[in-house]
Amino acid sequence: MPSTQAVTVIIPHYGDPVPTGELARALLNDRGHHCARVLIVDDASPHPALDPEPGNPDVSVLRRETNGGFGAAVNTGLRATTTDLALVLNSDAYLSGTQIDDLVEVATPFQPAVAGPAVVGPDGTSQWSARTFPTIAAQVIEWLTPLARFRQRRWWHRAVNHDVHAAAATEAVAVDWVTGVAMLLPVAEVMAVGGFDESFFMNSEETDLQYRLRERGVARLYVPSVRVVHEGGASSDPGLRRSWLVASRYRYAEKHGHPRALSFALTAASLVNAGVNVARQLAGRDVNAREVLAYELSLLRARPPRVDHD
Repeated sequence: MPSTQAVTVIIPHYGDPVPTGELARALLNDRGHHCARVLIVDDASPHPALDPEPGNPDVSVLRRETNGGFGAAVNTGLRATTTDLALVLNSDAYLSGTQIDDLVEVATPFQPAVAGPAVVGPDGTSQWSARTFPTIAAQVIEWLTPLARFRQRRWWHRAVNHDVHAAAATEAVAVDWVTGVAMLLPVAEVMAVGGFDESFFMNSEETDLQYRLRERGVARLYVPSVRVVHEGGASSDPGLRRSWLVASRYRYAEKHGHPRALSFALTAASLVNAGVNVARQLAGRDVNAREVLAYELSLLRARPPRVDHD
């Protein structure tokens, strides 16, 4: 018997308002059985989200006064949600009404549960939306630039906490966590653990949330039968994205791991990178080993400003 659970779609907005508005309209034009309402949360964007068309009560724009990041924006939407389920959806991704229905139906027998679809880039490349909880070893492997040439290898994906078992699945499978690009949430359970931790600005906030939900016995599911295309950070500065990533991983380690050990390990990895870069520089390659090392160490020592995210 089909589920009757209604879903509120929460779209955090920061940046170009056109894609956000187009996504909301597309969802309402093809809402399926479960999509009841769309909430656009404008996270103090310099380009504000457009007001909904008159006479359409099923889409609302919530405007934050300060830019708080992804988790803060989603929390604003969750507090305004009256349905049992919420679907967090990036403005540069899309799920049709039929796909939302499929995600809800697969997750229903496991509720309360978080459920995420397979996420791919515009070229069809997997973005590894099913993952295992972070480890220091995985973060070191990602930091070691000499290993970058192995990024297409299965062992590398496993080593950096991509769930390769889930990626090969054809049916829903339990995982540690799913990425926040498109994520079905049981609202009561999320609010019972305090929602997203807003001390994370960008990255790792969904990992932290699902770690805490695991402690309450909430399932986390990867649903490969539902597939969403995600553009993925094309308009934000790569250096700024990297600084957010480092800061969020330190914050996660402060809560659930060993931040000093992480700092030591990443610093050691930077020294390895520097040694390789010295050899490349002596061989005539276009790299400045000293500058690269200084940049990496600056990322490891500093917390980035909480501004201008996408």
